[in-house]
Amino acid sequence: MILCIDVLTADELAQITAKLKDAEFVDGKLTAGWHAKQVKNNTQISVNSVITQELRPIVHQALQRNQLFQAAVHPKVIRPVLFSCYEPGMYYGYHVDNALMGTPSMRSDVSLTLFLSSPDTYEGGELVIETSLGEQAFKLAAGSAIAYPSSTLHRVEPVKSGIRLAAISWIQSFIRDPGDREILFDLNTIKQVMFEKYGKTPEFDLICKSHANLLRKWVEV
Repeated sequence: MILCIDVLTADELAQITAKLKDAEFVDGKLTAGWHAKQVKNNTQISVNSVITQELRPIVHQALQRNQLFQAAVHPKVIRPVLFSCYEPGMYYGYHVDNALMGTPSMRSDVSLTLFLSSPDTYEGGELVIETSLGEQAFKLAAGSAIAYPSSTLHRVEPVKSGIRLAAISWIQSFIRDPGDREILFDLNTIKQVMFEKYGKTPEFDLICKSHANLLRKWVEV
């Protein structure tokens, strides 16, 4: 399942972009896997910089409070956010994200890109994800994010003009299988709609039972 969601408030976006103007960016290859280094051409803020430490909690808190993100992803661990920059000529070729990340290792189930630049301020820079329906390109509004299975091949198209700023993270889900996550998300959506329309009915209770029991079956704690 590919999910596009609004994440940041206008104030949070303004605070992040103001800080990024003063940030020092380094070669993005420093955090790429050995094979991804060959196709990664961007810059990012050092993971140890003061600005990174100041901005990470803003993004993480926004994700924690986002009910749509929580319902779709079931996050167990969210990796510390990286802030990246693509200037004209920069790109990230086709790659798949590392299955294991960090120390101690976590499994990457869901990849997340949070767009920080308005799409009308740069040309190119689309996130392209390979799906069963072919390639799909995404270029979201500033403050919006896309979450998608980490198992997919994806790339960032070359930026032709302007600057593309983004925050990147990876999530280990309580629900390993993306198909199972989608079933749970659909059931949760139906549950909420039924309650809003009809209240607590026997049918609503049955949906709640099925949703809860599938969680018991699939959750990895």
